[in-house]
Formats: sequence, structure tokens, C-alpha cells
Amino acid sequence: MHPRDERLRFETRRHFLQGCGLGFGSVALASLLGRDAFGDAPGAGRTPPVDVSGVDNPLAARPPHREPKAKRMIYLHMSGAPPHLDLFDYKPQLVRRDGELCPDEYTKSRQFAFTTGTPKLLGTRRTFKRYGQGGVWMSDAIPRLHDVADELCVLKGMTTDQFNHAPAELLLFTGSARQGRPSMGSWVTYGLGSENENLPGFIVLISSGVQPSGGQGIWGSGFLPSVYQGVQCRSKGDPVLYVSNPDGMDRKMRRRSLDALNELNALQAAELGSPETLARIAQYKLAFRMQTTVPEVMDIAREPQHILEEYGAKPGEAGFANNCLLARRLLEQGVRFVQLFDWGWDFHGTGADSDIVDGLTRKCATMDRPVAALIRDLKRRGLLDDTLIVWGGEFGRTPFREGRTSTSRLLGRDHYPDCFSLFLAGAGLKHGIEYGETDDLGFSVARDKVHVHDLQATILHLLGFDHERLTFRFQGRDFRLTDVHGKVVKEILA
Repeated sequence: MHPRDERLRFETRRHFLQGCGLGFGSVALASLLGRDAFGDAPGAGRTPPVDVSGVDNPLAARPPHREPKAKRMIYLHMSGAPPHLDLFDYKPQLVRRDGELCPDEYTKSRQFAFTTGTPKLLGTRRTFKRYGQGGVWMSDAIPRLHDVADELCVLKGMTTDQFNHAPAELLLFTGSARQGRPSMGSWVTYGLGSENENLPGFIVLISSGVQPSGGQGIWGSGFLPSVYQGVQCRSKGDPVLYVSNPDGMDRKMRRRSLDALNELNALQAAELGSPETLARIAQYKLAFRMQTTVPEVMDIAREPQHILEEYGAKPGEAGFANNCLLARRLLEQGVRFVQLFDWGWDFHGTGADSDIVDGLTRKCATMDRPVAALIRDLKRRGLLDDTLIVWGGEFGRTPFREGRTSTSRLLGRDHYPDCFSLFLAGAGLKHGIEYGETDDLGFSVARDKVHVHDLQATILHLLGFDHERLTFRFQGRDFRLTDVHGKVVKEILA
């Protein structure tokens, strides 16, 4: 290890305090550094006081620990936690006992988010069938996913430690239920770099108008250099925020301001070698190149009409379908990790939109068409063989009625961490299978339990990493995504 890097590992707290306000704002500001935006080259006619051209590119492509099955990844997160018992985990016994009081053995001494006392069991109102050659159970709420059943690997024995949204999302994406750890996409970008020097290695797309409960920490870089955090882009309007000059500042003035900032960063880098300063310099360089690259990549109007129709995408609008199509375009351009967050999957039954009958039908209609299209599209283009897709939420839903809806005509389920379902597709996996099983009423995992740390370890394995060796030293300890837990689920690997 370079002596400078070793020294910096023990100075992280001080450097954090120095730069805690900069984060992604510096990336957005830096997007104004492009030549095309100002009509002249950065620093034209001026000589920087320090030459930083030799600074290593932290986003340079790097090989993982072993030959990877997946070279890139899309994580489709349904924020709010989809009701798995109405989508993938069919429970005939629960349907037969619908309306009965829940047995005490399942609820006694248990704490739930919104339910107290003795709730009533709630069987699904959906119709289930087996689909594909592997006979994967799916409900009528997701009809288009039926057609790609043989591409799916459904994990039905998932479990987590958290039953509220924010800590559950943090645990899923950072390995810890508390803020401050690097996100999964940041770890992957830290380990692999980016295949395209003109684009970030990790891009985030959000739909349905609401930020995830876990906040920006679920795509943040934590104590990793901030160059590895997710860059949030938009499918409507400017792809990256703050690309326009503010009122009262012309291009020449902005050019001079940013040149001055760059020189100050170079001075600090030469004096201290601060990891955040080096990351900031790299961000400026990347942002300069993004100025012309991002608008073209994000323009889905360039797609043929039949592709737009297949996804249900509408150029110029914001939505999950547009984001799925953008994810494919970004992967084609060498982005390593694309993370989609779609809000609106918190089916408590407290309103028409969160009812597991009609509300779920409407919500699934916005999701299953573009997800099925994404899987088919990647397969046609030969990308599915080395791309990993993960779809799911942060926890499951209860097999009983949510307490606040016990007398309502609307049906909903409470938060439930003990078991839930998600699916993977693509590189290195067995296809058309179900792995794991819950008990007859859906209260606990009966076999083949997969903790979220195991999922993280498996994802990293498919990307070519030993999850115990992908580490970063912080405050005297080697941290990793899986913390001190996690095992690869080898049974689902091809």
C-alpha cells in the first residue's frame, strides 16, 4: 500500500469534518465545467499552480477477485415492501383460514408496526398458478412476468432484522440499519470502477415522486471516497440537477469561479493528499465529460417506437417504465451499477392505493410490463448472460390484516421482517426456480432461509468478489458490506 494511503486511513475523521458539506453537490456543480457549456477550455489562458494530471483515476476499471459471472447489475427496489403473499408466495392454507383469529403462538410477545391485540388471518384475494417450465408460482397481479418465469430465480425464504422502512432499507443496501455505511452500489464501484470514463460507475433513478425512506444514504458512499456514491439522474428535465447557470451569472463568470475552485483543490491535494480532495478533482473531470455524454444516453426518444411500446415508456415524462429503459441504455454504455427506486409499495390498506386488491392491481400494472420488457430486451441483445437483475423490497408483509384496517372494506398487511420474497435474473443463476419455503401460513421460513447479508454476499460473488475481502479500513477497522455476516447461497448458482 502507498504510504500516503496508509496515513490517510487514520485521518478520515478530520477529513470528513473538513468536507462534510461537499458530497454530491460538488458533482452537480462540476457538471458546469464542460468545454461546450462555456465555449472555451477549462482554465484557458491560465496555468494551474499545481499539476494534478497524474492523480490516479479512482473510477478506472479494475478486475475483481475472480472471474465474474456478472459484469454489471440493475437493482429494482420496490420501496415500501411489496406484499409477497399476493405475488409469489401462495398459501392455500391461509386462504382456507381467512378471517380466523391469528394463533397466539405467532403474535404473542411480538411487536408490529401498526397492529396490536389479536389480528385476523388474511388469505390472498389473488389467483395463483405455476408458470414456465420450472413451475414458478405467481399471481394474476403480475401477468407480464408470467412470460419470463423461466428467467427468474425466486427467493421465497428471505428474512431481515428490521420491520420499519428506513432501517430495513439501510440494512439491505449498506449492511447496517444505521446511517453512515457505504451503499452496495458504492462498494461495487469501489471494487470494479467504471467501464466508461465519461459516465459514473453508479447511477440512481427514482420514480413515483418520493425519495426512499432510507434517504440518500442507501446510495451514498459512507466513509468511502465520495466519488463512489451514486449519481442521481432524472428521466424528465435536466438529467443531472444544476446543469444550468444560475441567474445573474454568465458563462465567463462561472468559468472563472470554477477554475479558482479547481486550483484551490489542487493546492489542498498537493499539501494534504486528502482523499476527499482527490475524489473532488476526479469528480470535476468526470463531470466535464458527462456534460455531453449524459444528455444523449438519457434521451429515450432515440429508441424505436416498438421498444418504447414494449416498455410502456413515454419520452419526456417521469416514470418507472422510462427508468427501466434508461437502465438498459446506461448498462450498454458501461455503467456498472444502476439502481431504481419506485415508491408506492407500502400496502397497509389504509387507502385505495394501498389496498391489496384493486390498489395492488394498479401498482403492479406500472411495474410488471417494464420489468418483463427489460429482461426480454437484455436477453435479445446478449446482455442478460453477464448482467445481474435483482427485484424486491426491504421486508415482507404479514399473513394477517393490518390493525388499522380490521373493520375496513379495504384490505392491507402490516410490515413483516421474518420472511419475504424477491427474485433475481441473469448472470450465473439457475433459472426458472424457487428457492426457500415458508410455513403453511407464511409466518416463518421453513427451509433454505436467506438473510439480507447472504443476499449481499451472493451478489458480490456473482460480480467476482469474495465479500470477506472487499474491505475498506476506517477508524482502525476493516469494514465490508456484509459486516461480519453473510454466506454465499451456492444452491442458486448455475
